[in-house]
Amino acid sequence: MPVDGDRRTSRRTANLTLVALGVVFGDIGTSPLYALRECFAHGLAPSAANVLGVLSLVIWSMVLVVAGKYIGLVLRADNRGEGGVMALMALTLRQCGDWPRLSRVVTGLGLVGAALFFGDAMITPAISVLSAVEGVQVAVPELSHWIIPLAVAILIGLFSVQSRGTARMGALFGPVMVVWFGTLAVLGLIQIVDQPAILRAVSPLYAVAFIGEAPMLAFLLLGAAVLVLTGAEAVYADMGHFNRRSITTAWFAIAMPALLLNYLGQGALLLAEPQALDNPFYRMAPDWGRVPLIVLASVATVVASQAVISGAYSIVRQASLLRYWPRMTVLHTSSHDAGQIYLPSVNWELLGAVLILVLGFRSSGNLASAYGLAVTGTMLVTTVLVMVVARTHWHWSWALCAVVGVPLLLIDLAFLTSNMLKIPAGGWLPIVTAIGFVAVMTTWRKGKRLMASHLRHEVMALEDFVAAQASDQQRVHGTAIFLASIPEIVPPALMHNLLHNGVLHERNLVVQVINETVSHVRKDQRIRHEDLGQGFYRVKLRFGFMEDFDVPGTLARFCPELLAGSPRISYFVGRETVRATRKPGMAAWRERLFMALARNAGDASIFFHLPPDRVVEIGVRVEI
Repeated sequence: MPVDGDRRTSRRTANLTLVALGVVFGDIGTSPLYALRECFAHGLAPSAANVLGVLSLVIWSMVLVVAGKYIGLVLRADNRGEGGVMALMALTLRQCGDWPRLSRVVTGLGLVGAALFFGDAMITPAISVLSAVEGVQVAVPELSHWIIPLAVAILIGLFSVQSRGTARMGALFGPVMVVWFGTLAVLGLIQIVDQPAILRAVSPLYAVAFIGEAPMLAFLLLGAAVLVLTGAEAVYADMGHFNRRSITTAWFAIAMPALLLNYLGQGALLLAEPQALDNPFYRMAPDWGRVPLIVLASVATVVASQAVISGAYSIVRQASLLRYWPRMTVLHTSSHDAGQIYLPSVNWELLGAVLILVLGFRSSGNLASAYGLAVTGTMLVTTVLVMVVARTHWHWSWALCAVVGVPLLLIDLAFLTSNMLKIPAGGWLPIVTAIGFVAVMTTWRKGKRLMASHLRHEVMALEDFVAAQASDQQRVHGTAIFLASIPEIVPPALMHNLLHNGVLHERNLVVQVINETVSHVRKDQRIRHEDLGQGFYRVKLRFGFMEDFDVPGTLARFCPELLAGSPRISYFVGRETVRATRKPGMAAWRERLFMALARNAGDASIFFHLPPDRVVEIGVRVEI
C-alpha cells in the first residue's frame, strides 16, 4: 500500500511539474526573446569583452536572484501552501502582533508589493507577445505592419480562454513549454559548439571585471539585465496553484539549463556576427526555421502571460479576503486544488489594460522602458518581508539574517535604482498603477472600518434587543440566518425585517464570517456559537483566505443542531447603500471612490454560496 501511495505521489509531482513548467516559468522562459538585445540596445558595442561581461552579469543575476533567492529561500516562506506578496504579508503580520509599528510597516510594504505586481501583470503579456510577433520583421519584413494586429488577436484569444482554468491551461501549455525550452537549449548549443570560448562567461570574474572597468555603465546596464528576471515574482505568487517541489524540479531540471544555454548561444552568435545585434534570438535560427520559431515563440509568450495572469487572480482574491479589496466573483476551476481560480472581472479589466499598452507603446523595446520598476520594486518588498519571517518565524539569528539578507537587499536596491532612470521613458507607468491600486486598497479598508464604527454607535446591542424586545414580537415558523459583519449588534437587516413585516422567526442565527490571515483554518477552529436565549444564537465562522466561503455547507456540517427540525431556512442579507456625509472620516475623493467600489462589489449571496431561492435582500443605508 505505501508503494502505491508513493507512486501516486510521484505521478502527481510529475504532472504538477509539467503543468508548472507551462504556467510558472512561461514568463521567465520567454525573456531570451528580448533581454540580451535590450542590454546592447543603447550603444554598447558587442565586443568580446563586453559580450562576456554582460553575459556573466546576466547569468549570475539569474543564478543569485531566481535560483538562490526565490527557489532556495522565498518558496520556503509559504503561508500554509500559499505564496505571493499578500500571503507573505499575512504570514509576517501574524509574527509581529506585539509590535504595532512593525505591523504598519509590514502592511504598507505588502500593499505596495501587491500593487507593483499588478503593474507587472499588465506589462508582461504586452511585452511578451509583442516580442514574439516582432520576429516577423526578421523572417518576413514586408509583413511588419501586421505585428500590432497579430499581437492584439493573440492577447484577446488568451484572455478569452482563462475560464477553462489553470490546470487545463497548464496541461495544454506544459508540453508546449517542453518543446520551447528544448528549442532554446538546441539553438544555444549549436552556437556554443561554433564558439566554445563563450563558456568563459559562466565565470563570475567576467562580471566583476566588467563592473570594475565601467561601474557606471554596469549600473545603467542593470536596468536592462533585470529583464532576465521577469517572472521571478510570479514563481512565488503561483505557488498556491502548485507546490514547492514541483516548481523546484521544473526550474532546475528544465527551465534553468535551457535558459543558460540560450543566453550563452546568443552571446556566441554576437562574438561571431556582431551585426546580429538587432535580434540575436531569431538570428540564431536558420532561415528555414524562423517562421516556425515565430509561431512557437508566439505560443510560448501566451504561456508567459499565463504566469502573471494566474498570479494576479491569486493576489486579488487574497486582498479581497484580507479586506483590502471589495468582494469578487470567484470561480473555482479545479475540484482538487482550491488555489486554481478564475476572476472574471479581473480577467477582462486586465485585458483592457494590456491592449491599451500594446496600442500605446507599439513595440517591446518601448515597453522595456516601462518594465523593470514593477519587477524590482516587488523583489525588494519580498526580500524585506522574507527577512522579517526569517527572524520572527524561522528564528534565525540577527547574524544569519544579515549574512543572507544584506547581499540580497543590495542586489535588489541596485536593480531598483538603475530602473528608476527609466521613469521618464515609461517607468512612470508601474508607479502610477501602483499608486492607484494602493489608493483603492487603503480606501476600501478604511471605508469598511468607518461603516463598522458608525453601525456600532447607531444600532442596539444584540443582547439588549434579545432581553428587552425579542419576547414581545410575533413569531413565524422557520429559521432566519442573518449575515452580520458585527455580531455584537442587531443586524440592520433584522431590524428592517421587523420594522416592515412585524415578525421574528422561531430561530434566529446571527452569523459572522471571519476572514483569517492564514490560508486555511483548522476544523476545530471553524465554528463557535453562543445561545443568547429567546431563540437567538450568535455564530462565528472562520475561513482562511484561500478557502471557499460556503456558509450553508459549513453550518450544516459543523453545527447541524442549530438547523435541526427546521425545514424552512431563510438567509437575510443587507444590501448596503453608502452615503457620503460631512462627518469626519475620509477625504471627499476617498468617499466617492469608496461608494463606487461598494456599488460594484460582488453579490454576497453568490460569494457565501447562499441558495438563491432562500435569500432575502434588504436595503440598508449607511452614512460615512
